[in-house]
Amino acid sequence: MKKIFSLMIFCISIFTWAQVNIPFTGHRSFDIMEGYSGTGTPHYYLDVKKNGDVHFGYVQVNQANGKETKEEINAGKYSPNKVMKVHFKKYNETFFVKFDKNKIFMTDEKGNVQNLEGCCSSSESVDKDTCNCESGLYK
Repeated sequence: MKKIFSLMIFCISIFTWAQVNIPFTGHRSFDIMEGYSGTGTPHYYLDVKKNGDVHFGYVQVNQANGKETKEEINAGKYSPNKVMKVHFKKYNETFFVKFDKNKIFMTDEKGNVQNLEGCCSSSESVDKDTCNCESGLYK
């Protein structure tokens, strides 16, 4: 009986592990929106756990007084076709993202990549009014 139970648990574990199919594990930083002066630009990151949980967070340092503000949230399990909703409570900030092994994209609720002025770098903004809201993922 113990062997059958152990075999069932093993099969369920393999099936669950096979379903996660995450592009990477660990911490990656990104910078989709260009920063503005004032209290300092938040430095965003995501952290993908081995079990597929995706945590988003930021660290922001006030340039005037050096005070650090940070927050991290669990946005759920990774799925390659799933749009993830990120909601930071401290500043009541909500955005939607998709990501793969190398890039992260700010999207609408349906998964369409946003194209906004705030997503342009200073060199791009000379040539364009809006830019794709995407960023590389950096270790």
